Amino acid sequence: MVKKVYDCIIIGGGQAGLSVAYFLKRSKLNYLILDAENSPGGSWVHTWDSLKLFSPSQFSSLSGWQMPSTNNEYPTKEEFLDYLSQYEKRYGFPVKRNTLVNEVLKENNLFKLITNNGDYLSKTVVSATGTARAPFIPSYNDMGIFSGSQFHSNAYQNTENLKNKKVLIVGGGNSGAQILAEVSKVATTKWVTLYPPKFLPEDIDGRYLFHKANETYFNKTNKAVQQNISLGDIVQVESVRDGLARNIYKDHRPFTSFYNEGVIWQDGTKEPFDVVIWCTGFKPNLKHLEPLGIVENNKVETAHTRVVKEPNLWLVGYGNWTGFASATIYGVGKTAKATAEEIKMLFIQNRKVMV
Repeated sequence: MVKKVYDCIIIGGGQAGLSVAYFLKRSKLNYLILDAENSPGGSWVHTWDSLKLFSPSQFSSLSGWQMPSTNNEYPTKEEFLDYLSQYEKRYGFPVKRNTLVNEVLKENNLFKLITNNGDYLSKTVVSATGTARAPFIPSYNDMGIFSGSQFHSNAYQNTENLKNKKVLIVGGGNSGAQILAEVSKVATTKWVTLYPPKFLPEDIDGRYLFHKANETYFNKTNKAVQQNISLGDIVQVESVRDGLARNIYKDHRPFTSFYNEGVIWQDGTKEPFDVVIWCTGFKPNLKHLEPLGIVENNKVETAHTRVVKEPNLWLVGYGNWTGFASATIYGVGKTAKATAEEIKMLFIQNRKVMV
């Protein structure tokens, strides 16, 4: 039996994968999205319950269809998940759910994707798995002897099991700030950051970052850069503003090691904790690409989004090295469009399909 060969397979059904699919839909290419989740939303499915986006709905939209207005200024997790679900339905993207790509191989000039639901063959591949399946936790001495609970922010849902406990939150980005704001209402908290955290002015949110992405893409003068605004700076969503008002953001530099009941600070002082929440970010999820021999130091060399050593493979949505702000809702559209155009041009040049 001859297996079907796709023109393009997109790995990942989150915002990056859907963005590429939107631009491929305008062609006659036979493409498929393989998504490890059992419902729409990609990594957003696994975020904490109270999470809010950093931009109003009109600046939190994918290409082609603006997110409907929401009840509050910043959309909730559930509102954004509903938008992604409706976005899929609106454009009728072909999505295969509950399909985790474990390995990508090369056979007879085709890509062979090994999944938990069988193998797939494709002439080209777009990897858009992002980072959610590769949470990063730094290594500390004696982590294993800590008798309390510790987990990454990707496992945090709400404060239900944290009431009246002593919680150490590690990480100075947006996730750490938002989770600290929520947990501090029910528990005794302490905040560890590598450097003093930077809070954006109250009037600067994802709208400015949206314009920053556009201006960078079109090589225009970038006032946001001149203001030294970073994608990692803390946006003052409602929960963060509340935390600032309660004066909870008292940051401490990292401890040196664990002991059985807690952590040991740089001056040798021991302090007990019941829980440690690691809000320390993620690494690119590239394990499935390792069989191709293109992953070095947890990165793949690309020319924009196209892989240098495998020119029929593209990476979208992993961070600035695959397109400025491409790991964001408002930044991924530009790189997704450019990627789709390159894929369509490849088929035109090879005269395999009429686009």
